[in-house]
Amino acid sequence: MALYGVNRRKFLHIHQTSALDLKISITINQIKLVLCFYATWDDTGSMFGENRPYVIHYYLADGTLEVREVHKPNDGRDPFPVLIKRQRLPKTFVDNKNTFPSCVLEISDQEVLEWYTAKDFAVGKSTTLLGRTFFIYDCDEFTRNFYCDKFGITDFQPVEIKKQPPEEIPQVIPPYNGFGTLEDSLQNCFSLCPKPPRKHVIKMLENDHEVLYQVALESPNPEDRKRRFILSYSLSDDMISIYEPPVRNSGIIGGKYLRKTRVAKPGSTTENATYYQTSDLTIGATVEVFGHRFVVTDADEYVLNYMESKAERFPAASLQSLREHFRPRQVDKEPANSDIPTLGTSKQELDELTAQVQEELKLHKYLNNKNIQEVFLQCDKDGSGILDKAKFLAICDSLSVPTNACLVHKGMMVPQHLFDPPISDPHLEARFLA
Repeated sequence: MALYGVNRRKFLHIHQTSALDLKISITINQIKLVLCFYATWDDTGSMFGENRPYVIHYYLADGTLEVREVHKPNDGRDPFPVLIKRQRLPKTFVDNKNTFPSCVLEISDQEVLEWYTAKDFAVGKSTTLLGRTFFIYDCDEFTRNFYCDKFGITDFQPVEIKKQPPEEIPQVIPPYNGFGTLEDSLQNCFSLCPKPPRKHVIKMLENDHEVLYQVALESPNPEDRKRRFILSYSLSDDMISIYEPPVRNSGIIGGKYLRKTRVAKPGSTTENATYYQTSDLTIGATVEVFGHRFVVTDADEYVLNYMESKAERFPAASLQSLREHFRPRQVDKEPANSDIPTLGTSKQELDELTAQVQEELKLHKYLNNKNIQEVFLQCDKDGSGILDKAKFLAICDSLSVPTNACLVHKGMMVPQHLFDPPISDPHLEARFLA
């Protein structure tokens, strides 16, 4: 046992670490040590360029570095994160431009004077890597501690990167090409998939009517001066359509002259288009439709009623011109509402009135129907078969013919065959107006 202990102490070795082993040990410890810098590349000088964020990794183990691009959701770029793969990048080359080839596969230490190291990166400074200048604005916590311990640098104030707002490019609307309506064509300038323009639904529901006008074509050609058109104006969407009634032997084929569309006033532009309204369509007004001039000569009676119901929306001059135009027609209708009633047009009503008159005459058997017939025929000098109320009552009084006020005021057409015996011409009728 004593000999074994002596021999063991004799062959006991003390291990001494060599410089190569120390270097390998330091390298193994630095494999996972990576300096991380946050940088940006300003590419705003090129078309569609912008400030793009990157991350620069410097590996302390072998002095290599890589540059990775930071992607964000919906940034519109392909997902290629690595801009510069991990490699050693030369900082300064040997000045041998005459002998150094222009194209090489690999760069050795003989062509490079200095490689990029950790001391070449600092917060707030720019670094050029393979022709691109990266501005380092921040770094991570491990990088701060490494620089503080290794180089004694303590100033790591992050630089605030202010993103410049994109330059607002004014949208230029191209000129109207004449296809489609102005509002419909304008939608193609706002979206790739244009939507139909919005409609005024409340206006369409409240004014679901059309007003009619009669217009004449203003033309130097004599054959066009007698042409008459019907202009329809839609109150719901302010559209105008023109129709020409066909006239036989006129040499002009009638029909649709203008399909339903909105008509702009003369002098209006595409930027500020003004269209014809109901207030513009007055009697005597001129409407210019795509180079053709029309003069409003007449209108439907509904136009006057509509404008009077909404008089606050229309100028007083437009409303007054329509009233003066329709005033003669209203005067012609007044006699129908006065003493002269409207003639009956129903055969059934005429037969009923005839039966009532015959029953009334049978109550007075003393009357001479032949004399009554001759007197009425003599008074009807023009042969129209119509007598006014005063003359009718005067003849009845002279012949002692009693008059029933109820029958007189009915104002129906009285056929002459109610008298007995009838006259020779059965087709002749004597009509009396109450």
